[in-house]
This record gives sequence, structure tokens and C-alpha cells, in this order.
Amino acid sequence: MADRMTQSQLIKELAEKLGLTSKQTKEFITTYAEIMVRETKKIGEATLPGIGKLVRQERKARTGRNPATGATIKIPAKKVVKFRVAKAVKDAIVPPKKAK
Repeated sequence: MADRMTQSQLIKELAEKLGLTSKQTKEFITTYAEIMVRETKKIGEATLPGIGKLVRQERKARTGRNPATGATIKIPAKKVVKFRVAKAVKDAIVPPKKAK
């Protein structure tokens, strides 16, 4: 498997393709991320066009088991953030199987 792209590699590639400086590109990426976090916090979801959607969900309180002891425990309600990948992206990365 190839090495993952680092933030600086991403910034460098975007800067070259868009004709911007690395500093401008880094500021853009940082601002974009801040906007997505703010919108998800404020309204519960934020769409990243062409990629997917950040969604905040509420998990209800439930009972579970401690795997080490088997004892029943109470798991409190909490908020979680999930990412829903856009269908076009999913199909581009993992093509759907052909129907027979």
C-alpha cells in the first residue's frame, strides 16, 4: 500500500494546480475545515460538495456489558459525528458489482 498523503503534500499539490501560494492554500483548507465544524455544530450537518456529509447524531442511553467481567453497565446518551460518503465517491473508489 502506498504512503498516505500528508497535509503539506496536499497543500503543495493544490497550490500548484490552483496557482496559489502554499500559505494561501493552507489558510483556505484551515478555514474550510473550521466552517464545516461550525455548521455541523450549529445545524447538525455540513455537506462537503462532491465528497460527502458530516452529520451529528444523538445516541440514546443503553445497557451494555463489560467484556472483561460480563457485568451489565449503563452507557449514557451522547452525541457522535459520522461521515456519510457521497454515492459518486463510493462508486469511484469501490465500483459496484455487476448484476447477473
